[in-house]
Amino acid sequence: MKALVTGASGFIGRRLAAALARRGDEVVCLVRPTSDVRPLRALPIELVRGDLGLPDSLDRVVDGADRVFHLAGAIQAVDEAAFEAANVRGTRNLVEACLRSPSRPGRFVFVSSIAAAGPNPPGRPLTEADEPRPVSAYGRSKLAAERFVLEAGTGMPVTVVRPPNVLGPGSKEIEAAGRLLRRGLMPSFKGAAPRTSLIDVDDLAAALILAAESPRSAGQTYFVTDGRDYAWSEVAAAVAEEFGRPRFCVKVPFGVQLLAARLEEAAARRSGRPPRLTREIVRASRDHSWVCDGSKIERELGFRAKYGLRESARRAAEELRSTEKGRAKRERGR
Repeated sequence: MKALVTGASGFIGRRLAAALARRGDEVVCLVRPTSDVRPLRALPIELVRGDLGLPDSLDRVVDGADRVFHLAGAIQAVDEAAFEAANVRGTRNLVEACLRSPSRPGRFVFVSSIAAAGPNPPGRPLTEADEPRPVSAYGRSKLAAERFVLEAGTGMPVTVVRPPNVLGPGSKEIEAAGRLLRRGLMPSFKGAAPRTSLIDVDDLAAALILAAESPRSAGQTYFVTDGRDYAWSEVAAAVAEEFGRPRFCVKVPFGVQLLAARLEEAAARRSGRPPRLTREIVRASRDHSWVCDGSKIERELGFRAKYGLRESARRAAEELRSTEKGRAKRERGR
């Protein structure tokens, strides 16, 4: 099939594009002029420059696509209006271009987020039947985009997939945690709560392809997980195990994490760039659990995750070490 992937220069998009190419699909990736496409250069795919903010530029991109995987969007933004522009208007522009196309896609798969649903209720995981209650600007924008996609289901088959936290090779979060550990720093987490679901990036790519192919998934929303939930302390321990726990490790308390986030937000306001850390993100990991039930996609589409937390952390660490070794070799050769 001919597959269009938006957001292919991102963490998940790169792995999805590679998985589609390995299957022998014709893969077209929509990338912004400012995107770093170097990791995509080695793949047998076509790169098309475009902008989801320019509706008229999208008609030629979607033309002839059998499947559309929409991953592009903003995880970090300076304010709610920026989230709205990237995640809602960008999605609307792409959907409308697909509906205008004489050859409408056979499936539009929208990669949303557990943030669109909000935290899980006390004592049980979220299911797709739960009323969404997002607690962040990001989550509200993803929910609004979801609703627009599902409304478009009268004009073409659509599917929404809501991943939780995504780990695995190329994960910026694991790489950042590894760098902190090398400096002897680790965020402080207490006890077995709150908890979170996880999914490996390659398992997620496999789930997205299943969702695009199955007639049963049309009009459906799915959570996708590795089948377990974890305390944040378990996640930190798994990362520390792979990157090498330092002899002396300072646990960064919640108040210091909040202060760092506040300073990052202030710097972002001055520069106009999205903050890498916000107080909303820090509080979300302390005040809420993000556990979802992935049994629906397993039952209906036959999805089974291959990787758990330990395997994802190991693969991420190996990828980072390989990248760093290659970078050091290039620098020595200059």
